[in-house]
Amino acid sequence: MSFTKHALTSMRYMLGRTIGPILGGVLSFAVLCPVATASPGVETVAKQAYIVDLETGAVLLDKESGIPSPPASLSKLMTIYLVFEKLKRGELALDDMFVVSRKAWKTGGSRMFVEIGKRVRVEDLLRGIIVQSGNDACIVVAEGLSGSEVEFVDMMNRKARDMGLADSHFVNSTGWPAAGHGMSPRDIATLSRRIIEDFPQYYPYFAEKSFRYNEIRQRNRNPLLYGETGADGLKTGYTSASGYGLAASAIRNGRRIVMVLTGLPSVRKRTQEARRLLNWAFRSFKNYTIFQRGDVVERASVWLGEEETVPLVAESDIEISLPRTSRRGLEVKVVYEGPIPAPIEKGAQVARLVISAPGFKTAELPLVAGADIRRLGPFDRVGAWIGHMVWGRDR
Repeated sequence: MSFTKHALTSMRYMLGRTIGPILGGVLSFAVLCPVATASPGVETVAKQAYIVDLETGAVLLDKESGIPSPPASLSKLMTIYLVFEKLKRGELALDDMFVVSRKAWKTGGSRMFVEIGKRVRVEDLLRGIIVQSGNDACIVVAEGLSGSEVEFVDMMNRKARDMGLADSHFVNSTGWPAAGHGMSPRDIATLSRRIIEDFPQYYPYFAEKSFRYNEIRQRNRNPLLYGETGADGLKTGYTSASGYGLAASAIRNGRRIVMVLTGLPSVRKRTQEARRLLNWAFRSFKNYTIFQRGDVVERASVWLGEEETVPLVAESDIEISLPRTSRRGLEVKVVYEGPIPAPIEKGAQVARLVISAPGFKTAELPLVAGADIRRLGPFDRVGAWIGHMVWGRDR
């Protein structure tokens, strides 16, 4: 495995050479932008599945992930997000109290068992939603923040648009079956990532295994929280229309994965598939750091510049999640039209890094100029032109 440079000149001819082997002849990447990889032969009984490496953005498994379906209680993640957002902004405090309405008290499905007319702390309501999946707690929060669940749902849909969740639409705050209420697994994964990244101070609530309220103790239904899985969140869901679903996140050796499964036939199968696919994702893929931000990847020839070459640098850290079986077949090319004419501004994109490998979707990343290169003065340009015509020098 090697680096190969291909500089496409203004006369459209190709130059190529080999750059020395790296990492003992093994090169693999996980790019810090969403890069899809092929799944090396894994199947799942889940109707939909989506697994992504949070560090690299690489998609490790994708089965019908862009199709909206009934999300059941997984849609509570948006309700939770909006509460976290209010807390972070200082517009709400954990000790604030919301009153339980008759509507909240009467709601069916999973419940926290709040009592009508009672005042409940926001923190207790949060834990009632996250740990106990309380539909009643969701409605108390919705009414407390927006005056009505209808107004709160409008807030949910606005936030979904702001996040770019194009395959999601909310009709209620709970995930109770309703026409038009749907989310895609990909959107659920995006929302899960945002919760983890935007609210590290509140995310630990998702790791709580039980919560007692009103003398009733309920266990967290997330099966991955029990055992040595590395899981620390997020949420389960079930209705007869959606089947059994799970949005989960786990971290091992500093590497975090988010997984969304929907449409599973039973609690047992949800547990089995979640454990199996999580272990598969950590075992089958590995992350590699190839270039760090500012590293010089190559030097490109400059035309009519005060310097003969310009450094091509990585705009950000470059990593890649690659199937372990594919790492030896990886190829990286630097592509640019050259020589690059001066003047060149530092930070301007002047080249591309093209990454390909078996089982990996080809990725293209920008390379930028690492220095300002001024143009030669008039007399020097004449000399450079003569040198080019007589001796073929680029400068």
